[in-house]
Amino acid sequence: MLKASTDNQVIPWRFEYKYRITVHQYYRLKNDLIIYMEPDSYTRKAEKGRYLVRSLYFDNDQFQAYYEKIEGNFGRIKCRIRTYSETLVENTPIRVELKNRWGESIEKYSTFVSTAEYLEFMSSRHWARSENPVLQEFERIYYLRAMQPKVLVSYDREGFVPRSREDLRVTLDHDVKSCLTGTLFPKPALFKDHHRHSIVLEIKCRRKQPAWLSQLVRKHGLKYIANSKYTQGVEAVRPDLLSPY
Repeated sequence: MLKASTDNQVIPWRFEYKYRITVHQYYRLKNDLIIYMEPDSYTRKAEKGRYLVRSLYFDNDQFQAYYEKIEGNFGRIKCRIRTYSETLVENTPIRVELKNRWGESIEKYSTFVSTAEYLEFMSSRHWARSENPVLQEFERIYYLRAMQPKVLVSYDREGFVPRSREDLRVTLDHDVKSCLTGTLFPKPALFKDHHRHSIVLEIKCRRKQPAWLSQLVRKHGLKYIANSKYTQGVEAVRPDLLSPY
């Protein structure tokens, strides 16, 4: 379990490249990756070498954020609350995030909140720490767009960082699934799989991919795809909203 903190985090402009790979590709690619990369601190601490990620996405009743993604709108924003635990206890780490996307570039702002702050917001729809800029902006967008919590997306993640300390991160997400709920901790949790027997590979870098990584992408025949977990989550639990495009 990750340790909670009250510090804000700003991830400046970076590029994200996403691929959906088979189990066979996963094992072959991982064998090549570990020549250049090593598990990140979260993965090393995880009991089975993978750690849980759960994200509660917010949208309005017209699913504006979903359709903005489908239409490829420039400058779209995601509001979500994330945790790394299946249960809510006093010290459960919970993070509030805003993610802006401009084409292939993203910028992310986040801050950790306490269990009590999370419960208070879910009850009152107001963050008690009104001086926090991330919480201020989250609440502003929440009311501006008439948002509500809509979909919970869950998966098990492996994260890798370069041995050379380059500004780069690679993640492999397993068992991606979602459910229609208004909380991070639903009981019961009725999840539906996104793409069974496939793994989501994400490459995150501030600058151009290093040559060795580009070579691995070509070697394994990986094809870049639009792979929004929120979009797939909506389509898994609300097939009536499936876009015809």
